[in-house]
Amino acid sequence: MRVYRPRAFAPRVWAFLQEHRRCNLWAGMGLGKTSLVETYLDAVYNIGGEDAPTLVLGPLRVARDVWPSETRKWTHLAELTVSPVVGTPAERAAALRRPAQVYVTNYDNLQWLEEHLADNRRPWPFKRVVADESTRLKNFRLKQGGSRAKVLGKVAHTHITDWINLTGTPSPNGLKDLWGQQWFIDKGQRLGLTYDAFEGRWFAYRRVKDALSGKPGLQPIILPNAQDEIMRRLADCSLTIDPKDWFDLREPIVNIIPVELPAPARRAYRELERKFLAEIDGHTVEAFNVAAKSLKLLQLANGAAYLDPNEHGNEASGEPKTVEVHDAKLQALESLLEEQNGDPVLVAYHFKSDLARIQRAFPYAINVATPDGLARAKRGEGRLWVGHPASMGHGVDGLQEHCHTACFFGHWYDLEQWQQFIERIGPVRQMQAGKDRAVTLHYIVAQDTVDEVVMARRTSKRTVQDLLLEHMKGKR
Repeated sequence: MRVYRPRAFAPRVWAFLQEHRRCNLWAGMGLGKTSLVETYLDAVYNIGGEDAPTLVLGPLRVARDVWPSETRKWTHLAELTVSPVVGTPAERAAALRRPAQVYVTNYDNLQWLEEHLADNRRPWPFKRVVADESTRLKNFRLKQGGSRAKVLGKVAHTHITDWINLTGTPSPNGLKDLWGQQWFIDKGQRLGLTYDAFEGRWFAYRRVKDALSGKPGLQPIILPNAQDEIMRRLADCSLTIDPKDWFDLREPIVNIIPVELPAPARRAYRELERKFLAEIDGHTVEAFNVAAKSLKLLQLANGAAYLDPNEHGNEASGEPKTVEVHDAKLQALESLLEEQNGDPVLVAYHFKSDLARIQRAFPYAINVATPDGLARAKRGEGRLWVGHPASMGHGVDGLQEHCHTACFFGHWYDLEQWQQFIERIGPVRQMQAGKDRAVTLHYIVAQDTVDEVVMARRTSKRTVQDLLLEHMKGKR
């Protein structure tokens, strides 16, 4: 165990949490949010004499590994008891029976928790909730929305007196992400009693022609001054800790690696772009709707397309049939690796076919989304680490000890996943590791494809619709 040396902003955070029983703590990635909040909870229980337990919610890796491990890491947290409520139903039930001050579970277990308490005729025992990575609550609605947020909605303002929303990215995909999270703080007092009221006040729609299908549709727009007004309304219950305000951080070096699609691949891409199907090596690649077409175009840009029109090649799918279109991105990745002099590169893929093709082209690649692969990478083994941003975000630490270079082989719109992936080895992580070196981000981008639309979307506040429309107009 080590002696905890709080950073300069820590007293400000603790004072804020003490003064605001229901609040948002927006702290940038890598700033030690978990240890900050656990130190506050330790004071609440072991100095303040609080009895009612706290429920901490987070992604599975965070619930299983991060919160329990922090108490073993620091000497001052030795008195704080944390029970991870994860695993099989029997293991979760046993964890709930174990005496503890803090119980931590993943969001997907909320419905089970509600049913377990009801089956055992136990009232809701938690008076304090910490929603780690609170963007998981953004889809909460009073009448609709996600089931896990609904479970919390029943008790948020009847049984729970203290609530902390904890995240570094409160609105990764736009201001509309804020209402669901904020409802748990004030029951709609600041942003509107319902989501419809919130949307009606600060957002509107305009008629547009769909960039891919040409059909008329509605596009959401943000009204003037919406961001300023929303931020002012949240200012009194929200604290933002930006690492740039406290540390002299180097900005990442960004390198765009453009690749040109070979002629056959370009023909197939344009055919699918104009129509909803393309013939490739005797196989038909088809898309049934505009959303599927966008996915297929991204697949073609990466080098391989799924034959099933509805196949997205996500992490949970099996081994769908694909047809290879080109290897331009694989060649670009090979050239990049040759320039690294053996230093490891953390590579992000999006489709499962990307991973399969990278592993075939580079048999020594380590999949750091697996426990064994992550352990090997933490030891500094290998020079090519591959991971999916959805599996490589929250709770993954230690890669910065050996790596400061990331590469995006495939691209996707999700801003939070993109930011989380970068921060596994980002400037704050490098600072934590005591490394005085810049982070380099390489983006392999297929020219004149939807890759460019995704890149523009992530670095702007513009909608996907706007960017697609502009992209298509430019081509015409």
